[in-house]
Amino acid sequence: MVRPDPPPHTSPTTLPGYAATRRIDELRATEYRHLDAAGQVYLDYAGAGVVAQAQVREHHDRMLAGLYSNPHSENPTSAAAGSLVESARRAVLDFFHADPAEYAVVFTPNASGACRLVGEAYDFGRSAPLVLTWDNHNSVNGIREYARAAGAAVRYVPLSGPELRVAESDLATVLGASRVGLGGRWRRSRRGLFAYPAQSNFSGVQHPLGWVELAHQHGYDVLLDAAAFAPTNRLDLSVVRPEFVCLSWYKLFGYPTGVGALLARRDALARLRRPWFAGGTIRAVSVQGDWHRSMDDESAFEDGTLNFLSIPDVEFGLRWLGSIGVDLVHTRVGLLTEWLLERLTTLRHASGQPLVQVYGPTTAVGRGGTVTVNLRDPDGTLVDERLVARESAQAGFSLRTGCFCNPGAGEGAFGISRESVRRRLLARVDTIDDYLAALRLPTGGAVRVSFGLASTATDAERFVAFVQSTYLDRGVGVGTPLPPRLRC
Repeated sequence: MVRPDPPPHTSPTTLPGYAATRRIDELRATEYRHLDAAGQVYLDYAGAGVVAQAQVREHHDRMLAGLYSNPHSENPTSAAAGSLVESARRAVLDFFHADPAEYAVVFTPNASGACRLVGEAYDFGRSAPLVLTWDNHNSVNGIREYARAAGAAVRYVPLSGPELRVAESDLATVLGASRVGLGGRWRRSRRGLFAYPAQSNFSGVQHPLGWVELAHQHGYDVLLDAAAFAPTNRLDLSVVRPEFVCLSWYKLFGYPTGVGALLARRDALARLRRPWFAGGTIRAVSVQGDWHRSMDDESAFEDGTLNFLSIPDVEFGLRWLGSIGVDLVHTRVGLLTEWLLERLTTLRHASGQPLVQVYGPTTAVGRGGTVTVNLRDPDGTLVDERLVARESAQAGFSLRTGCFCNPGAGEGAFGISRESVRRRLLARVDTIDDYLAALRLPTGGAVRVSFGLASTATDAERFVAFVQSTYLDRGVGVGTPLPPRLRC
């Protein structure tokens, strides 16, 4: 006898364990009450976290209580700024359980800046390839340009199945391929770089942290993109030891913007060779002698003057997140994601057609709080994501539409073949809409909602209610013209 599926939970609050996360509701009503001031619903935590009022107060009080100046100077205000910057470095290492003797913190403008530092300075070559997963942000994909300029092979590991995961066997095959030379002989490679995200910014898939050790076994250094993972998951660098970790602090706790970090193992950092130097990165330099001597520590990678007025806010943000508890945030986000997926996948038009198509896992197992979907009309036609962007904004929702700077995950989700995206076939394509027409795709992206530190059951419930009331059993209509797609 086949048992019927249990009815979906009416609210996330009815899920086991939700009541234990009630502190987040208390914070939402106090420190994050500005989120509800205009009746809007924020569902773009994968794009940026939200700032607590305590963070603003801390910055305000610090600015009025002291005087701080360029840390490169030698005076009391310079020393005060430098002391706060170094304190923030220690706080970062402590938060990620990183041994200061093993890891260094390089402050950057964002995670993209951290990726660029590695890409431009890594010793790529014919025997030092670059391996990437299809599922990568463009800031990681861009490293391939440095690798190719150095004559290195660039290899991608594909996604497989509707959950848009990478098969570990495929990864092992690609990692091992660079160790086999002509005639099938095993060759000794000096090194290589494997770069992948701990969590997809497209599908929410969490790729195994165990791949760091797998890559090490194959002789690779590892760049771990933790920008989407770290805001709601614990990353312990005493257990997982990638050579490089890229982060943006506004993704974790909303403020400050314009500050990220590269966490790098000191031995790996010492192997990087920068293609240029700037103020603050050198110990000495001569114009007539045409030589320079770089700094011997992480400051060799921090170009010019650091954002010394905002970096101290990183330390407070880490203390703030730590006081709430990363594990508590993880539990809350997981429950909201589980409920949202449960509800969306049960919605059907009267025609029997599903209303929602999910790209990636349809359960909360092995994934984070980023859910990407497209909506379908009763006849199965995809609803243009630009229309959803317009109508959701009118209804007060802040979410993301498009392709999310992750072309590989998009190609996997939409079933785009390698042959169809050959450069010669798209040589005369000028716009994104021309590109989609050439690929014969019905839409150019999807709709992404994501939960974070201050998300509540009401946020998820309002989104589901919006989807039902706006798109369920709605007839297909052209409506007003949609704006052209300008980027992807």
